[in-house]
Amino acid sequence: MERIPLISWLLLLASTAAADPKAFERDVAPFLAKHCLECHRADRKKGDLILDGYRSEAAATKDARVWESVARKLRAREMPPKAKPQPAPAEVEAVLRWIDGAVLKVGGSGPRDPGRVTLRRLNKYEYNYTIRDLIGLDLKPADDFPADEVGYGFDNIGDVLSIPPILMERYLSTAEKVLEKAIVADMPKGKKAPEPHRRIIFAEPKGKLDRRDTARKNLERFATRAYRRPARSEEVSRLLKLFDLAEKGGESFERGIQVACSAVLSSPHFLFRVELDSEPRNPAAIHPVTDWELASRLSYFLWSSLPDEELFEHARKGTLNKDGNLEKQARRMIADGKSRGLLKTFSALWLGSRQMKNVSPDPAQFPKFDEELRDAMRRETEMFFDEVMRKDLSVLTFLDADFTFLNERLAKHYGVPDVKGSEMRRVALKDTVRGGVLTQGTVLTVTSNPTRTSPVKRGKWILEQILGTPPPPPLPGNDSLKEDGGEALKGTLRQRTEQHRKNPECATCHEKMDPLGFALESFDAVGKWRERDGEFPIDASAVLPDGTKFEGARGLKQALLARQDDFCRAFAEKMLTFALGRGLEPTDSAAVEGIVKRLQADELRFSALVLGIVTSQPFLYRRGERVGE
Repeated sequence: MERIPLISWLLLLASTAAADPKAFERDVAPFLAKHCLECHRADRKKGDLILDGYRSEAAATKDARVWESVARKLRAREMPPKAKPQPAPAEVEAVLRWIDGAVLKVGGSGPRDPGRVTLRRLNKYEYNYTIRDLIGLDLKPADDFPADEVGYGFDNIGDVLSIPPILMERYLSTAEKVLEKAIVADMPKGKKAPEPHRRIIFAEPKGKLDRRDTARKNLERFATRAYRRPARSEEVSRLLKLFDLAEKGGESFERGIQVACSAVLSSPHFLFRVELDSEPRNPAAIHPVTDWELASRLSYFLWSSLPDEELFEHARKGTLNKDGNLEKQARRMIADGKSRGLLKTFSALWLGSRQMKNVSPDPAQFPKFDEELRDAMRRETEMFFDEVMRKDLSVLTFLDADFTFLNERLAKHYGVPDVKGSEMRRVALKDTVRGGVLTQGTVLTVTSNPTRTSPVKRGKWILEQILGTPPPPPLPGNDSLKEDGGEALKGTLRQRTEQHRKNPECATCHEKMDPLGFALESFDAVGKWRERDGEFPIDASAVLPDGTKFEGARGLKQALLARQDDFCRAFAEKMLTFALGRGLEPTDSAAVEGIVKRLQADELRFSALVLGIVTSQPFLYRRGERVGE
């Protein structure tokens, strides 16, 4: 089927302010009957997709998630299958125009559903960074907390961030330990306090009568920063009672402050990011988040930490989303060193650098893989992401680049000459297939098995992380290469994979995944270049379901660059998911298209993606709760 560029969709979207009431009957129903219902009807429901129950537009538009899936398959040219008659581009355009206009409301007027983020606690990284910026000490206390659950690819998703009893115990004990280090007690005469954080964070009383008033001011300031909003008078009064109890017990001023601040760090208002709904049970009540909430959304998106004083000042004045301040602040925050939080959180899970600590290549087959090499691979990926972000490069740099970051150890592993020393540095790539994340050791290693490469895992990773078209999970018993019809699979890994693919139940997904993985077969399970798989020469040729042919990593990168629209949308969806802390809904499609449009209008620069997200309706607004949410 002929490829339809994204710009065509954008031009179409601009003209779909009002959905055509006759489009379903005229364009969609005939298309379904001709190209879809043979497989996707109630008695067959291939891929668990049933499309023969929609007798009217009113019935069809109730199932937005179904139509979003249909649109995704059509845009990716995955349906109809290549063996079936292919529709004309105009037919596909008409169906997509109806889905965007009538179902997803893309290009329509009026308020859209911005979604609703559930109450969510700080994850381990957010807790560490928040403590660092709150008290001025980089203690990393959450390193000993239980691991956070991952949802939609990230560990900041509100729906999965539960609090097991052991975590609550850690919160209580950690609050005490943190404040013991942060508030320096009086030292004996002639001794110097190791870190004068008391004088940085807290004012000291000038006399006995001034102690309680000074304590109140200190606690109000600390609680306001910790809660990321103005502390209410009754909250400060409760904290002051704890200070009073310590005073009555003969404790020092510092100890009284420490006891009260420990309560702050154990409070739900610190541990959770709380956003209030004016009508919490009314899903139609759409309203902008407050400036305080917007400041937190922005800071936890780009820094994984609390707002700094400049953001707090805008929140106090109510000016964060006025006069272009939101975009100015976002640009400032990207340039700030604290944006490293984005590569330790978003990038680490998107590109797999956090998974590197868990991979275990077989030492018998890969004896040169050691901790030094593992660390260099991880740092390469982190520094590469940081370079794209800080220098505001095109997001296509992730797919192909003429530079990377290496030290001598990693350069030798890659076969790149003239790199000396243990320091990681930017290295220009010439006459090499390296360049872009697909050829970095991190991605190649985390998508392999301990003893061998995995074209399936590598192809699946590209579909999920780069193209945004994840395959369904394998059927039970069909997820290994051990057997096929009772006979052992033989030959190269590629040959064994192709034999496995002959199973009709496996073929549909594998014909999309495997070619992408085959193109990377010249890299072994730890990312080193190779010419042979054991005694067999490597075959890195590939053919995609749409007939696109290419050879090796260079060809793969060119094939993906030819689908840059798909990559831009997938990248926008992933970063928006991370920024919102929730999975995307069909109603977010309009926001995603707007973000992609802004990205394309600004030479695909990284900053354009960020600015598109922070000015999108889902980022700026929220609504009340639906039944069942």
